[in-house]
Amino acid sequence: MPMIPDSDKEFLRDRFDKELGNPVLIAVFVRKAAGLDALGLECQFCRETGELVNELADLSEKITVQDEEFSPDNWLVKELGIDKLPAVVLMNDQGAKVGYYGIPGGFEFKSLVDDIIDVSTNSTTLEPGTRNKVLGLAGDVYIQVFVTPTCPYCPSAVRTAHRMAIENPSHIRADAVEATEFPDLIDRYSITAVPTIVINDRVQFEGVVPEEEFADRVIEALAA
Repeated sequence: MPMIPDSDKEFLRDRFDKELGNPVLIAVFVRKAAGLDALGLECQFCRETGELVNELADLSEKITVQDEEFSPDNWLVKELGIDKLPAVVLMNDQGAKVGYYGIPGGFEFKSLVDDIIDVSTNSTTLEPGTRNKVLGLAGDVYIQVFVTPTCPYCPSAVRTAHRMAIENPSHIRADAVEATEFPDLIDRYSITAVPTIVINDRVQFEGVVPEEEFADRVIEALAA
């Protein structure tokens, strides 16, 4: 059974035709080989994640999927720091990288589609004040946005983080993390609500905040 209904495929195909600019590469990391459970890399939705992204790619010739089997020796695993499965990373030739750990389903599916368009055009709708703060960062930032597929507020936080990463790929990496697929991280960060945002393991907050306040939290994490 297809992951994306046919009626939605027609809508998405039309949207991609109108809004995509340059090519987008989507790297999908899954577990195919036996033995990775011993490394602590369970992958509950590897198959579904691969099917979902490949169905999206079939809707536009500008979207290319690179299916990668996880291996500690895989150079792209090392380059992107992939440490959980499944993982999806959107990339363009300008250096932008935005990621999803866990299946980008439910409310996060729209985030994935919107991210594909932003990465393709290498542009975002960040307000000028926010963009200036993001571009002025002097250090590296890693933003994790913990979400669940049924959280209607989570996509806003994910999109803000991903827009920042697209605007300043030299200093910002941002990933959406499907919390229920990674219970060890729920424990590690004592997550009780979503969205929860963790920046450089130094600043943590819950809920959706205005994008400029989000940028201030990023700056705070660098100063901590």
